[in-house]
Amino acid sequence: MTYVMSDIHGNYQKFKTMLDRISFGEDDVLYLLGDLVDYGEESMELIEDISYRLNVYPVAGEHDFLAARMLKGFSKMLSSGSAPDAEYIAQMTAWVQDGGQATLEGFRALDEDAREGVLEYLEDMTLFEEVTVKGQDYLLLHAGIADFDADTDLEDYQPEDFFTEPLDASYPLMEDKILIVGHVPTANGRITRGEGSILIDCGAGEGGQLGCLCLETGEEYYA
Repeated sequence: MTYVMSDIHGNYQKFKTMLDRISFGEDDVLYLLGDLVDYGEESMELIEDISYRLNVYPVAGEHDFLAARMLKGFSKMLSSGSAPDAEYIAQMTAWVQDGGQATLEGFRALDEDAREGVLEYLEDMTLFEEVTVKGQDYLLLHAGIADFDADTDLEDYQPEDFFTEPLDASYPLMEDKILIVGHVPTANGRITRGEGSILIDCGAGEGGQLGCLCLETGEEYYA
């Protein structure tokens, strides 16, 4: 089966509960649509776990994208002993205040090899995935596509274009694909279907549920 989750935000225990709930096995595939880190207390545990799973495919969200940059700078600072510049300090402070504190603390607790592995995993995240299940094409991404133009190849957008403009679920962005996104918690805390879209951030980062959708059956799961 093909499953999709989004916005786990360091809630590793909910993630493990969900894997048990869907009986996730080696023959299944799971796509994670960004914001794996920040807010929750176990971002590093989550990243280390999924980095060893060959059938789990992460898509970057803005929190993952920023964490990769902040943690890379922090790692360089530790190894070189150099003082950070004012711009980096300002960015780090803003990130820590916006949910990054636990992520930074978890990263600091890792040994050097584990830190390198986490950074490599975060930096290697793709910005979108295209999949076909039972003849239906899907575009999986974190938020939306800023200034979308049907004539522009997805590869030509900048990373920030996939984070800064939430999808408007009231009309289809693409005629030939259903978009599945996270980023903005749904109003009722459950997976919501829009026009040519499916919204699956159920608010786990804000103390709500973690949602999971099976693309073959349309079945919804919550933890």
